[in-house]
Amino acid sequence: MLNEEIGNNAGLVWSALVNGELNVKAVKKATKLTEKDLNLALGWLAREGKIQFNEVDGELLVALV
Repeated sequence: MLNEEIGNNAGLVWSALVNGELNVKAVKKATKLTEKDLNLALGWLAREGKIQFNEVDGELLVALV
């Protein structure tokens, strides 16, 4: 059941990133996920090669690949 929830949360993150790159804080705000659930969803998408991370001035940015 946890895998299904993580997959659903990954879909929320995907939807938040459709319009472009966001910092992690903005993704969290857009999805209303807890930090733990957001991190699990980001890890899921990263493992599938669907997102990329960039760090600019110490801020972590996330974008769809």
